[in-house]
Amino acid sequence: MTFETLLFHTRFRELAFNSLKGLLELKAAGLKKVVLAHVIPREDVAFVPYGGTLKEDEKRIREEARIKFDDWIQTIGDPQLEFVQRIEVGAPNAVILDMAKEEKADLIVVGRKKRTALEMVYVGTHVLDILRRSTIPVLMSKYMVKYEWQGESLMRTNEQIWKRPLLASDWSEPSRRALDATLALKGLMEKLIVTHVLGARRIKNLEPPAVKRLEEESVKRLQAYCREVDDAGIPSEYHLAMGRTVEEIIKISRDFGATMIVMGRTGKDWFREYWLGGVSHQIAELSELPVLLIP
Repeated sequence: MTFETLLFHTRFRELAFNSLKGLLELKAAGLKKVVLAHVIPREDVAFVPYGGTLKEDEKRIREEARIKFDDWIQTIGDPQLEFVQRIEVGAPNAVILDMAKEEKADLIVVGRKKRTALEMVYVGTHVLDILRRSTIPVLMSKYMVKYEWQGESLMRTNEQIWKRPLLASDWSEPSRRALDATLALKGLMEKLIVTHVLGARRIKNLEPPAVKRLEEESVKRLQAYCREVDDAGIPSEYHLAMGRTVEEIIKISRDFGATMIVMGRTGKDWFREYWLGGVSHQIAELSELPVLLIP
């Protein structure tokens, strides 16, 4: 797996440019092309009574976006990277996915929307829909985040996000691909942390000997992952946990100083996942770290 072409979608929220600059460290892993994307929601320029669009408003918004992108490119000033601007009108999710396909992107980056009461139920419908539908890796970028930890309200700035990834595996094929994707970041990593959680539901009705066997099997798999990582020249460590999967992964990421979380996209029940969020989607929503999901 390679990350040669990055599609960075932005709504020009505060600190979006800071987030982009941190992502450009991917050059060390082979990044060559950056697609700067901005989608103008159709309703923002719609003239409802006649079913048309407000051409002057659309022209103005396009020009404002172009000027901002030009300024970003000039500020970055990197002649080794190819920059492409894509400013389109339409349904954001569909347009973003179409852009990624047309530009042959290897990675889509989307920003996290501010939490609302509605999102507590829908786990962030905009991002969740992209995470669910994308056939290529998606990174939920979070540059500066407020979060609760051990009764305190904290602020975290996510810089050097590739430095200490936490790979959370459930041994599925997407998890295997997540390992391959992480290995592609070799030139950026200081260490890779690998974890697996024996979920509370899975072990709830098992006798102690059966739980012990699961532990031993999981440790062997974690060790096999780490050997592969070590053979690639990347230091690694592993951690096995038991309990509620989402809570344990977030706890491990904090306890061991992870800078991002990498997971295979999970969830077999499409209806339940869409409305309530699979494990990977809940991690993307609840963690204060950037989360890279691999389909």
